Amino acid sequence: MKKAKIIFWTATIIIALWEAVMPMSTWIFAPEYMTIGTKALGYPDYFAYALAIAKVLGVIAIVYPKTPEKLKEWAYSGLAFTLIFAFISHACVDKNIGYMIMPLAFLGILALSYHYKNKIKTIN
Repeated sequence: MKKAKIIFWTATIIIALWEAVMPMSTWIFAPEYMTIGTKALGYPDYFAYALAIAKVLGVIAIVYPKTPEKLKEWAYSGLAFTLIFAFISHACVDKNIGYMIMPLAFLGILALSYHYKNKIKTIN
């Protein structure tokens, strides 16, 4: 039980830092860099801001313990879709293997968080 909680919280904190803290700190402290990644892939500027807000809301839903279970499921799937589409975008546009692998690595961490969330719930 304790091992499952440690794995869940470690994976969840990594996702929270990558998917919420990093985009928000960029938006607050270096807004001139907010759209660089999405612009290079051909997306309009507003997409970066909408994506950052959606990611933050998803992370809040995952981390907040009293979030209804169905909403947590949607948050996990929404974050998974953003990572899958990031991989697809990089595979189609810039074909940079490093940029392609990174979202897949974080998708694996997200899956770990999801798996251990369910494992903890089953044990309790």
